[in-house]
Parts: sequence; structure tokens; C-alpha cells
Amino acid sequence: MNKLENPSQIDVAGPSPRHRTTQVMVGNVAVGGGAPIVVQSMTNTDTADIEGTIAQVAALSRAGSEMVRITVDRDEAAAAVPRIRDGLRKRGITTPLIGDFHYIGHKLLADHPACAEALDKYRINPGNVGFKDKRDKQFTDIVETAIKYGKAVRIGANWGSLDQELLTHLMEENAKSAAPLDARAVTREAMVQSALLSAKRAEEIGLPKNKMILSAKVSAVQDLIAVYQTLTERSDYAIHLGLTEAGMGSKGIVASSAALGILLQQGIGDTIRISLTPEPGGDRTLEVQVAQELLQTMGFRTFVPLVAACPGCGRTTSTTFQELARSIQDFIRDEMPNWKAQYPGVEQLNVAVMGCIVNGPGESKHADIGISLPGTGEAPAAPVFVDGKKFKTLRGPAIAQDFKALVIDYIEQRYGSGARARAEAATAAE
Repeated sequence: MNKLENPSQIDVAGPSPRHRTTQVMVGNVAVGGGAPIVVQSMTNTDTADIEGTIAQVAALSRAGSEMVRITVDRDEAAAAVPRIRDGLRKRGITTPLIGDFHYIGHKLLADHPACAEALDKYRINPGNVGFKDKRDKQFTDIVETAIKYGKAVRIGANWGSLDQELLTHLMEENAKSAAPLDARAVTREAMVQSALLSAKRAEEIGLPKNKMILSAKVSAVQDLIAVYQTLTERSDYAIHLGLTEAGMGSKGIVASSAALGILLQQGIGDTIRISLTPEPGGDRTLEVQVAQELLQTMGFRTFVPLVAACPGCGRTTSTTFQELARSIQDFIRDEMPNWKAQYPGVEQLNVAVMGCIVNGPGESKHADIGISLPGTGEAPAAPVFVDGKKFKTLRGPAIAQDFKALVIDYIEQRYGSGARARAEAATAAE
């Protein structure tokens, strides 16, 4: 018998087991150690602009960012951090804040103890924490500050600011080898060693492993995959994933999804960021949405209800189904922050908006609630399916509005107070 003819012999696709890492608490968020993969983002405001930064952190948090990194690059920014934290707390936002430090982080933390206390994690780059004789002293100062205040630290090596002394040393050693590697391979090795040697030094200073997260970011997809594979082979530190300088628009989304998707499938990664260059005046929360959609599409987490919609073809010359799909999707995402408390479990909802009779009824039956809109030449009727069965047929110019109302009714019936009352009654009857 052909192997494919025997269902018992067909491999079931799925991700590899998660790489086992040491769990780190960043504020009230668990990273690694089997915790759900965490979505994070970063502001692009001037941190010294307190109100502007509060507003952007709040927007990112509302969009679903579970940690937010802010730039701390000078005294004015460091002085603003406690006021940003307090302003967020007044709004009821407890999203952990990460301070991004380069070059003078040791001085800023020492000069602004309120900043050191207000942040939940410090991000430092071993490539620019200090140079030559000052490197060890300045690195030690930051780590000791983290120990003093009980803060987590991300040691983040970066391709664009790699420790040049380490890289030069490895290049020289490679040149002497009987079988030298190419320069990119040596650079990847320098990335891994930079992160691991820095982590080892931090442990020697007294920072425990459960206070450290490592990252090694590059901008080329294949290099990123290779670096993180090597990094996880050699350690069990919690891992932050991200493709640095991913780019703008579809290029940045595709590159980040390709790289992170492969690593996530291999069980690598405890927290992720999609580093998108926003369009001028663009919405910073797009990177949060992409990160969530990547994790949800791959089956790692569920954030918002899924809206399935066909791409359209010559049978669907009307834009009604496109407009309805967008309207429903935007409506659901906008309402999710409120619905999480009001409708527990609503993120599991599946909605289908289909454009014609070819796949419309079938896809709609597979969804919790779905509609098959009339395509070109079809009768002006749109059957609606609920829980796999035909529920009713919509007609007339208000099909879109009527279906949207049905979705809202379905959510209330399945996830709202009525559903909870029925569940409580069933439990009492038992």
C-alpha cells in the first residue's frame, strides 16, 4: 500500500516543542519558561515629550502590546520616565515599560534613580555599552543597578552595532584556520558570542538567569534564522525575537513574518517584536497587529476573532463583500479591548464573509457565523449560516448593516450575559 493511502502513517504537521528557557518576570508579564509568547513594541516619540509618549504607550497597550520599550537617551528622557509611568498608572495601564539604553545608560541610571526604579526592564547593547577599558565598568554599573532595583535586563546584540573588538578577534582567528569560514559566518558567530559572553559576565556580577533575556538581531532573514538557531543550541536563556531594520509596508511584514515564522515553528522565541518602519504619519500600532496576526495564524495564541474572506474574482465584481469584510474586521479589532472583559472567549469567534456561491456557503458553514453574498449574475440574496446551519437569508440594500447586527447578536448570545446565565443554570441543575 502506498504510504499516503494509509492515514495512520501520515505525519501530523505542527510546530516543534518550545525551546526550554528560564522564565523571566518583566513587571507583571512572564517571558519564557513555557509562558505564552509575548508581543512587544516600541514608541517612536521623544520620551521627553511626556504626554505624547503616554498617549503612544496607551495606544500600543490598547492594541495588544504586552510590553512597550521607550528610548532613554539623555537626561530629559530619563527624568520623564517616572512621570510617564505615573501617567499610565492613572489611566489604569500597567503594561511593563522597558528602557532602551545606548552609550550612556550607566550614567543615566545612576543620575536618575527614579528612572531606574520606574522601568521594568533595561535593554542594553553589548556593542555600545562602553568601549575599550570603560566597557566592563559601564556594563557592570548597569547590571548592578538592575540587581539593586530587582529589574530584568535584555542583552541585545545587534548586527549594526556589533562589538568590533570581538569581531576583529574572531576574524583573525578564522584567518589562521585550516578551513576558514566566510565573513558572514564569522559575524554570525560574533553575534552569538557577544550575547552569551555578556550574559555570563552579568551572572558573575550577580544578576540571576531568571532576570535575563537575550536577543541577537540582524536585518537579513537567513542570517537571523542561523543566529537564533545557534544561540538556542548553546543556552536556555529567555529569547526575544525580532528582525531589525525590517523595512516599511509589505516588505517589512513579509521579511519579519518569514524569519520569525520559521523560528517560531522550530520552537524558538519567548517574546517578539515586528520592527516596521511606519509610513509618514502612520499608525505605530500596525506592528502590534502584525505580531498578533503572525502568532494567531500559526496557532500559538488567540487575540481577536478571525474574519475569513475570499480574495474576489470575476464572479465578484461588486465591492460589497470587500467592504463588509473590512467593516466587520475593523469593528471587531476596535471593540476587542472592551469585549475582552464583557465577552470572555470572544477571541475564539470565526466569521466568514464570502463573495459568491462557489465557496461561499461551504466556508460560511465552517465559520461560527458567515454570509455568502451574491456574486455577479446571482440572485440578490445572501444566505447567513450560524453554527453550520442556514439561519436566514438577507435581501435588499441593507445586507451589510443587517449582517453586522447579526454578528453583534451572535456575540451577545454566545459570549454575553445570556450565555453565562445559561451556563450557570446548567451547572446548578447538575
